[in-house]
Amino acid sequence: MLRLFALPSIILAFIGGAVLPAQRLRPSDVDKLPSKPADVRIAYGSDPLQFGELRLPKGTGPFAVAVVIHGGCWMSRFATLQNTSALADALRDAGVATWNVEYRRLDNTGGGWPGTFSDVADAVDHVRVVAKQHPLDLQHVVTIGHSAGAHLALWAGARRRLPQDSVLRRVTPLPLAGAIALGGPGDLRDFHSYAAKVCGSNVIEQLMGGAPDALADRYAQGSPIELLPMGIRQVLIVGESDEVMPQASRDAYAAAARKAGDAVEVLSVPGGHFEAIAPTTAAWPIVRDKVLQLLK
Repeated sequence: MLRLFALPSIILAFIGGAVLPAQRLRPSDVDKLPSKPADVRIAYGSDPLQFGELRLPKGTGPFAVAVVIHGGCWMSRFATLQNTSALADALRDAGVATWNVEYRRLDNTGGGWPGTFSDVADAVDHVRVVAKQHPLDLQHVVTIGHSAGAHLALWAGARRRLPQDSVLRRVTPLPLAGAIALGGPGDLRDFHSYAAKVCGSNVIEQLMGGAPDALADRYAQGSPIELLPMGIRQVLIVGESDEVMPQASRDAYAAAARKAGDAVEVLSVPGGHFEAIAPTTAAWPIVRDKVLQLLK
């Protein structure tokens, strides 16, 4: 416990510690935000963690879809899909169907490489199956992820560029209209250089099974920046005081994506690491409106 209290406040914010500046939301604060129940919980695989919660707006549809991916340093003890339930519910109220997904993380059996990535791929593609029973518009689907989930949201948009022999490749990935990254990395090599300061351990090596130089092929398949261009619009939204995504890191990713030919927007919003996923904050209207804009 003494070690945790010695960590900078931004680290505690990212991993769920208790000591924070008063103006910053904690992960537990976001978990406690009110949200209406999901309409239905649906499995996309056989593992207990392979499921999503579907929320449908009022009306007959078909509805545009946001696939919501929570964060937590790719580790189960730091966050679950409860951390993005309020976001998913607020988007439903804005007229968007939301598919808030759970997935195996690096500390779950079968998680890490390649299971975490495979789960996200399968969860996104399962929207096609869900649409057979619910009024979803498969022509208007975006991913939106927070923190570690931001990396996975970008990766889901990039995975169509995976090599033919990749264990992560799917024959027909669900086409996306865009990807929104809320306070999370698009470059695993870059995040590897400071991951221990943010998450308390070098989670990128744990996620990928080793360091970038030792497993270059895995990083080439799992890091969005190495799969550019995606061919879809990307929006990076980061809190003004969020040190999980330093300005240099987000600007470097955006520059690489633009150089590859992608359209990328970078936005700063009020608050720290968690304000972007809290519908009660000044950051939320910006996040909501970008989702609606991409879905047009």
